[in-house]
Amino acid sequence: MIYSRGFSRLPRNSFNGLCRCLLSNRPDPHQFFVSKAFSQSPGDSTQREPQDPFLLVSDELSLIADRLRAMVVAKVPKLASAAEYFFKMGVEGKRFRPTVLLLMSTALNVSIPEPPTRSESPMRLGDAFPTELRARQQCIAEVTEMIHVASLLHDDVLDDADTRRGVGSLNSVMGNKLAVLAGDFLLSRACVALASLRNTEVVSLLSTVVEHLVTGETMQMTTAADQRCSMEYYIEKTYYKTASLISNSCKAIAILAGHTTEVAMMAYEYGKNLGLAFQLIDDVLDFTGTSASLGKGSISDIRHGIITAPILFAMEEFPQLRAVVEQGFDNPANIEIALDYLGKSNGIQRTRELARKHANLAAEAIESLPESEDEDVRRSRRALLDLTHLVITRTK
Repeated sequence: MIYSRGFSRLPRNSFNGLCRCLLSNRPDPHQFFVSKAFSQSPGDSTQREPQDPFLLVSDELSLIADRLRAMVVAKVPKLASAAEYFFKMGVEGKRFRPTVLLLMSTALNVSIPEPPTRSESPMRLGDAFPTELRARQQCIAEVTEMIHVASLLHDDVLDDADTRRGVGSLNSVMGNKLAVLAGDFLLSRACVALASLRNTEVVSLLSTVVEHLVTGETMQMTTAADQRCSMEYYIEKTYYKTASLISNSCKAIAILAGHTTEVAMMAYEYGKNLGLAFQLIDDVLDFTGTSASLGKGSISDIRHGIITAPILFAMEEFPQLRAVVEQGFDNPANIEIALDYLGKSNGIQRTRELARKHANLAAEAIESLPESEDEDVRRSRRALLDLTHLVITRTK
């Protein structure tokens, strides 16, 4: 999206006010997410060290990345270049969604064969599971990533973005028309992969996700004055735009594994609350991050007239801010006024607290899963809990 560089053009009074807010609401580096999984087990003499969830599934992530690059090959060279733009090495992003889904696959695979008795290198997660089931669950991760990237391409066109993941956005490099067609192409590839699973419930779930993405974007573009100032409306839109994809994909993983409706809903609740927490922190970082760390412009939402949680919370403390919001932000002076109110409010802190609440709900969903003594299953569940902590403490 096209914005000014960081806070460099803000008047000193707005800048100072926001700085005071950011300094007072910086997360305490010594404050850790509280969950039963993070506490000491009876008899343990040491605290469990958090693990790197991404490293745990790194081999499968590489496999999925290779398959994705193969899946987006097109006959027309220009379309091929556009479709593979964000799947090339170096601009693949965090691969957050595939990581969650691979960990969820292991966390829900409760019947695991005994590991080989002969001496060999330690197994990675996924090595011990039935090949067919694991391949189908990997397919969900691939479909989810294609849907996600397609939504980014379309969003960047709608927002007239000029950067994404630290590089030029596809629309700025190749034009809007090709960016839209590349997004459509990725969605078509996702549909083909999804159909290969031959599971109508899963197909229905992920088809609904695409509908939700369109619904959420439309809600954002066509908000009435009262809706822009509604936290309930904001959360609903955030679910459609961000949390629906990860929640329904987690549910699809459980369905493919043959779990009960109850377990599938636990997987769904984890994904939904993790997705909401992720977006809430994104909204914080839009005010506190820099263009370099985010890979895109900072203060981007408010410059596009998009009202997020920090401003909504600030409005509760300073009702006079509502009049500014209703006027819109075409006038740069209104942006400066809103930032000044945000700097004087607890908007950033309260948004972090709401993100932490959703992270806790995600953790509760994992802790409610049927018990398992298998170490791979337990390790994956701990990694899913660690992700809830990483989501709310990240800085980019």
